[in-house]
Amino acid sequence: MYNPTVARLTYRAVLGRRRAAILFVLPALLLLLAAAVRGFHGADDQVAADLLGGFALATMVPLIGVIAGTGSIGPEIDDGSIVYLLSKPVKRSEIIATKFTVALAVTMAFSALPTLLAGFILNGNGQQVAVACAVAALVASFAYSALFLLLGTVSRHAVVIGLVYALVWESLFGSLVPGARTLSVQQWSLALAERIAGEGLFGSDVGMAAAVSLLVGVTVAAIWYAGSRLRSLTLAGEE
Repeated sequence: MYNPTVARLTYRAVLGRRRAAILFVLPALLLLLAAAVRGFHGADDQVAADLLGGFALATMVPLIGVIAGTGSIGPEIDDGSIVYLLSKPVKRSEIIATKFTVALAVTMAFSALPTLLAGFILNGNGQQVAVACAVAALVASFAYSALFLLLGTVSRHAVVIGLVYALVWESLFGSLVPGARTLSVQQWSLALAERIAGEGLFGSDVGMAAAVSLLVGVTVAAIWYAGSRLRSLTLAGEE
């Protein structure tokens, strides 16, 4: 279910000049903020948890997911080059699985690792804050990559919709509005951070079992539906 040729083309698309610049800017900003906060406040577990939860998990991870997920297939659909890929003897499920793998790898690399480093800068991983947030970023990467890959297959405005979701729903409603928290990938990942880190540092409105089930369910359903949409696109092109 992994095609090296498709993967190489996808990496080239995702890591193009403009996307790569944004991918590097967000983690760099997190590390700069972490260094500045450590310099002004010293090592504080709650401050570290607030910064990583409020910026890394609520803003940086979903934004990187938007760039990697939509960038893995959206441009090919927009410019029509997806037709050439679909004309090759490659299973549609293999194409989606490969593109999801690439989007996931990029999202993890540019979100989980910087989050871990920022956590060590902030408080030296006191009360497992750095590890907890890195794990949360890792698991959130699965859902974000799948969701935004799906979005790239169903809409030509995937980036705009993804940015609205990341900046408005996850950063604003997912953090502030109680009813919306249960439908937030951020809150699902925070449930894992809450389990790993010291007591009281993180809070989630979703229980551990429900969070894991939702993360797995959304990821699998999004990948399946993306494959289904790609097959429909193939049939439309053939007709």
